[in-house]
Amino acid sequence: MRLTKFTDLALRVTMRLAVAEPGAVLTTREVAEVMAIPYTHTAKVISRLQHLGVVEARRGRGGGLELTGFGRGASLGWLVRELEGEEEVVNCEGDSPCPLRAACRLRSALRRAQQAFYATLDPLTVDDLVSSPAGPVLINLS
Repeated sequence: MRLTKFTDLALRVTMRLAVAEPGAVLTTREVAEVMAIPYTHTAKVISRLQHLGVVEARRGRGGGLELTGFGRGASLGWLVRELEGEEEVVNCEGDSPCPLRAACRLRSALRRAQQAFYATLDPLTVDDLVSSPAGPVLINLS
């Protein structure tokens, strides 16, 4: 299974916010620069993460980004599902339906593989992702 670039960026941004010092104010621009992600992409990612309740974004003077308690403990499987959507690995119906769909086992095999992928991610949290050795590396990015 291949994740979208958007999901990849969202996970990296979330990980960076997870290692920020308590009370530290990180702006979208700072996160974009540190993570080497274009600002416009970072802003879109932050907006989606905020909508999901993973990130709190405060505007104006003294504002900034902070990972919420919910975001810190969120299941990685849940987060990836929310970011990716519930699309199947292959689209057998589509604009021109596959002629094999009535007797094909591929679709169900890929669906099981996708479920196994998410099941592997389900027990992990954002905090799990930033424990050693990744945490210190993320902290030192600047």
